[in-house]
Amino acid sequence: MKTLQSGPGSIYDVLGIGFGPSNLALAIAIQEHNAQVPDGDRLVAGFLEKQPRFGWHRGMLIDDATMQVSFLKDLVTMRDPTSDFSFLCYLRERGRLVDFLNQKTLFPLRIEFHDYFEWAAARVDGLVQYSAEVVAVKPVTRDGEVCWFDVHSRDPDDSERLIVRRARNLCVATGMEPHLPHGTALSDRVWHTSELIPRVAELLGNGTRVRRAVVLGAGQSAAEAVDYLHRSFPGAEICSVFAKYGYTPADDSPFANRIFDPEAVDIYYHAPRDVKQSLFDYHRGTNYSVVDMELIEALSRTMYQEKVQGTQRLRMLNVSRIREVGHRGDRLDVTVEYLPTGERDVLTADLLVHATGYRPQDIGERLGEVGKLCLRDEEDALLIGRDHRVLTTPNVVSDIYLQGGTEHTHGITSTLLSHTAVRAGEIHASLIARRLTATAARSTTADGR
Repeated sequence: MKTLQSGPGSIYDVLGIGFGPSNLALAIAIQEHNAQVPDGDRLVAGFLEKQPRFGWHRGMLIDDATMQVSFLKDLVTMRDPTSDFSFLCYLRERGRLVDFLNQKTLFPLRIEFHDYFEWAAARVDGLVQYSAEVVAVKPVTRDGEVCWFDVHSRDPDDSERLIVRRARNLCVATGMEPHLPHGTALSDRVWHTSELIPRVAELLGNGTRVRRAVVLGAGQSAAEAVDYLHRSFPGAEICSVFAKYGYTPADDSPFANRIFDPEAVDIYYHAPRDVKQSLFDYHRGTNYSVVDMELIEALSRTMYQEKVQGTQRLRMLNVSRIREVGHRGDRLDVTVEYLPTGERDVLTADLLVHATGYRPQDIGERLGEVGKLCLRDEEDALLIGRDHRVLTTPNVVSDIYLQGGTEHTHGITSTLLSHTAVRAGEIHASLIARRLTATAARSTTADGR
């Protein structure tokens, strides 16, 4: 495989790995900074994304699904309310500002917010390279110190060739990966909800008959998948399987939502380990395995209407779990166990959809040998500074920032949109401050003082 250096004199101040909403927010902060300072104070930044274009949970962009966070928690407003990258500026440019205000809602359609992300990404397009999958990150040593990182990524024009870019700092925001039960084998009939929209479109396009679909999970994605499949295949039975007795409503009450405040991150970060765990457990209901009350009521109403009409297509198999999945031709035999009695029932289905959530990607796997330079605690969790910077061995003078994968140090907001703008501002401020410190140190050394 050929390797192409990006140029001996081109060293990035920061190179982002992944370009979802988190690193997009950082790119905006850097572009706005660079527009306001002299050339010598600008940050040389770049971002690498393996997707061919910007995309955020495209597989769940259901046409009528709404966001679960306020539009004010966009890419910039919580950091700088005057930024012209805000959702309101997007609406003004799209000619929908008045129309949106007339809806009297804080929660836009998910497809609309995705379009906002694409609009913002297009405005920082010069900072990002798409179709550039990162395959390796290697430390570069000078006089015994790790001063830079060489990031190897596939050439968008030739996947057999690698391009190497050198950076003083990294910001890793590779997002979450689908979580599946152990032993799950994905196929044309077995999906994760991250594939829901294109998979359903494919079946509808080729006329495949769906008589029964099974959805495993009890969170928002599970309920949305159940509702979407029920509407998409009007002749099919949709079975929702989950271990709870019923869907748990999301706690979006004003006081509970304060766990997403910027100040709450400070409190969480500095709290003892047992207090961190308590806070996390107390407020799981704001985000994990919960469903919007409006959707719960809509599904319940649908079930009742079908019972009245005698044509029940929507079934809730509660206090249950899937024990086995067998393949019989183009159909599936899904064994469901009712937990209170142990009784098992085999459902013959055309589809099995796993709404089993996501998990953060391991930085060790993502960064390879650079991951070995990162310090960990006694439970093998990464040590992270308040500025989202990974603590490293003493010989590393370059920095690695994380956007995501820091729930153990920064709390629930680690992977959520609620803190995206603030987190990007904190990382940007840290980059500037640490560059000034390094420059001052070099100047002192050069002067012999």
